[in-house]
Amino acid sequence: MLSVERLSVSYGRVRAVDAVDLSFAGAGALHGIIGPNGAGKSTLLDAITGRLRPTHGLVRYLGENITRRSVAWRRRRGMARSFQRTSIFPDLTVGEQIELVARHLGDRKPGDVIATMDLKDYLREPAGAIAYGVQRRVDVGLALLGGPQLLLLDEPGAGLSADETMRLFIHLRDLVAERKIAAVVVEHDVEAVFACCNVVSVLDLGRHLATGSPAEIRADARVVTAYLGSAA
Repeated sequence: MLSVERLSVSYGRVRAVDAVDLSFAGAGALHGIIGPNGAGKSTLLDAITGRLRPTHGLVRYLGENITRRSVAWRRRRGMARSFQRTSIFPDLTVGEQIELVARHLGDRKPGDVIATMDLKDYLREPAGAIAYGVQRRVDVGLALLGGPQLLLLDEPGAGLSADETMRLFIHLRDLVAERKIAAVVVEHDVEAVFACCNVVSVLDLGRHLATGSPAEIRADARVVTAYLGSAA
């Protein structure tokens, strides 16, 4: 469904993403991306979703070169993104913002997302007044509106406890399986990634270090040296 070919993003002389070749898991799979701070994980997502223009290389989605397509074009074609910081409107109720985004995207069944993310009890609550863990679920729910085929999540566990992050990842794993969509998730909580993702990729210093099953990544000496030794 999604691949990048020799993808690079540079800021002056600093190469944040360095000639990355990577194919991502397809429908029904949760693909985790891990790595040290500054590894280029969020920059890679920004390049995939069109927020950044790559310095070199290609992004392919459903076989098409979309490197120069806009963020809006990608969203209309089924590619949705959430960010490290929640993008909710704190003064609107949960129900109001779901309705607003659903109307904009032409989604006539927002109730499906409400049920999927277990938000029914919060629809009349101002989003700024609910628990942060629920706000993260609202954020993911907004990304799900419009029926995307591909969901890209940038640190959905940011600000959550380890237990909350694990529960969110279990929810995501079940969600992609039930909806038969693909999801790519950047996350620092490696235990949640290893427990719930089908495939894991590791970045280090902007470069693709390894991709494999959670068990393969845990056992990879390069990954242990570059990241897991200090992250464990």
